[in-house]
Amino acid sequence: MRAKKISGILVFACLTLLSIFVIVINSAEQYKLKARDAMAQIVDGKYDKAIKSLKDYLKIHPDDLESMYGLAVAYSHQNDIGKAISYAMQATDSGLPFGRFLAGPRELLTPLTGSADFKQLAQKHSAAHVSELLHGPMLGSVTDSTAKFWVRTANEVPVQIDICELENRDSVIKSPIVRTDKNKDFTTVITVQGLKPDTRYWYSVMVDNVSWSTGWVFRTFPSPGTKTKFKIGFGGGAGYTPQHERMWNTIAGHNPIAFLFLGDNVYIDNPTRPAVQQYCYYRRQSRPEFRNFVTSTAIYAIWDDHDFTTNDGRGGPQINEPSWKIPVWNVFRDNWNNPYYGGGKNQPGCWFDFSIGDVDFFLLDCRFYRTSPRDRNPSMLGPVQKKWLLEKLKASTATFKVLASSVPWAFGTKPGSLDTWEGYKKEREEIFSYFEENRISGVILLSADRHRSDVWKIKRPKGYDLYEFESSKLTNIHTHRLMPGALFGYNETCSFGMLTFDTTCPDPNVTYEIINIDDEIVHTFSLRKSQLTHKKANNDS
Repeated sequence: MRAKKISGILVFACLTLLSIFVIVINSAEQYKLKARDAMAQIVDGKYDKAIKSLKDYLKIHPDDLESMYGLAVAYSHQNDIGKAISYAMQATDSGLPFGRFLAGPRELLTPLTGSADFKQLAQKHSAAHVSELLHGPMLGSVTDSTAKFWVRTANEVPVQIDICELENRDSVIKSPIVRTDKNKDFTTVITVQGLKPDTRYWYSVMVDNVSWSTGWVFRTFPSPGTKTKFKIGFGGGAGYTPQHERMWNTIAGHNPIAFLFLGDNVYIDNPTRPAVQQYCYYRRQSRPEFRNFVTSTAIYAIWDDHDFTTNDGRGGPQINEPSWKIPVWNVFRDNWNNPYYGGGKNQPGCWFDFSIGDVDFFLLDCRFYRTSPRDRNPSMLGPVQKKWLLEKLKASTATFKVLASSVPWAFGTKPGSLDTWEGYKKEREEIFSYFEENRISGVILLSADRHRSDVWKIKRPKGYDLYEFESSKLTNIHTHRLMPGALFGYNETCSFGMLTFDTTCPDPNVTYEIINIDDEIVHTFSLRKSQLTHKKANNDS
């Protein structure tokens, strides 16, 4: 008996070690962590450690641009400007946009960019001009009559949008002139008004009186309440992975009118190091595939744990505690183009809503106010956001109401974890029961977090069954296994979700497609409005 017990312990120990080994190997293969972690070491003054890590990686991958960039930063902090310039030149000669060194993180790059040698290098790249457009334009906050455009520039300069109908370029609309702001990381958002519903427009960006354009085109949304057809994309899990950045070309090829980033958008995991947060955004925003994608697709974004704090982390009920919450929120706002961000300064967060025709979208912040799932009455949303959500849902007359969470709604998506809605069962039930008590029809659930694309069915004994579409492996290397409770799951390679809405037919419908990075449709699932409607009670007329 004792021998069996010892044997069982040894087996368990071996399995545990194997599990740890697999996790370590998996982490080692995640490119998104490499230069990011080295950047954190530089912020902490551990320059030798960062240099060793980056050089070791370059020995195996001699063409890695991020390692060259990191070495330029690290050596500049050791006052070895010669080596710093050498690596900067090596990086830019190999294809890194020179604007990466102008974007920053600026305070971290000051020893390099303030040197005479760097200024000579900038002259060589003709990048010393204040008109340099570093990032963007990023389209967002589109309605039937307005559109907003986000940009980042090298210095504080005036920016203006010139826009005209694609079929009528004689009549040009000019936006107000606004300046990029160093207090907002040299960004600004320019609003254009007076547009027509469901119309294609061409636009260019004037930066310090210099025109930037490569034929950017976008489409305004149909008027709220209009019966219409359109498609949007969504997903999460977008760790920076050079060989997977072509995903943005794949998505752009489908011409979605909008795209929803549902968290783990850049993988920061450094809530107390703003420079690392900025670095993670800059390397994605500088990619030509991403820049092309966001010029013509309306972008909307919420965060999850890896963009807000650390793995499975939470903020808690207090607005200002921990002290890093507001600074992280400010960095997030500097890098996206949402209609609004929670309740603003009085009630920070990243939740918001918007409409396309007669479809309403509600995107949730599942981290800022989240309490421990082991509390007596845990909350993922906090009272203010939950009140906002329920009131918005009750007031909605849209054919479909799309409710997007950064973590899965269905139970069984992440066995053994309380990080999903499975750890917040009471609050989840409160929301679902509210649909039924107020006879709210047409609810569709979206989520991310799990590194795969799934379809889930959530049975409801007192209302219509809910369907959840989950997708969170946009560019990640790391993969999560498929779950037996899903109606369908896919994790063979990177993928995203595409939703096609048609509310013009007698029984409006939505189709969910799982499309992989190689542009293959691997699964299709359709829902009709009649499937998302409460059955009439006996006393209903």
